Amino acid sequence: MTSPRLEKLADIGQLHRTRASTGEITHLVTNGQVRLRDARNADLAPESRFDLAYNAAHSLALAALRIAGYRSDNRFTVFQVLEETAGIPAAQWRVLAKAHEARNLMEYEGEGEVDQRLLDDIIAVAEEVESAVIRLIK
Repeated sequence: MTSPRLEKLADIGQLHRTRASTGEITHLVTNGQVRLRDARNADLAPESRFDLAYNAAHSLALAALRIAGYRSDNRFTVFQVLEETAGIPAAQWRVLAKAHEARNLMEYEGEGEVDQRLLDDIIAVAEEVESAVIRLIK
């Protein structure tokens, strides 16, 4: 499963061609599913839920990229290629791009608060990525 865009990104060094083991993909999917389940837990602090949802989405998106035969050293790129790797429309992966920006502000700049709408959107997109990855595995 490849696309001209993924090949071009590999040619310029944004992605690296590689094979993933079944164990690696299983680990990424399981990790994403566990974090996604926990992100839905409204008893947790919004900051914890945000971290869990963001990392769930990343793990699942990374699984899709690995299934496609690539890896990336850049978290944003993993989200950016979701249309090619998992069939996730641009409007959906842009939610994850926004989450990435919010995460960086909170993590590295100590700024920002968790926006409930963004948190809900991240969870919804992560669920879509999860479904897409499960279809890819089957």
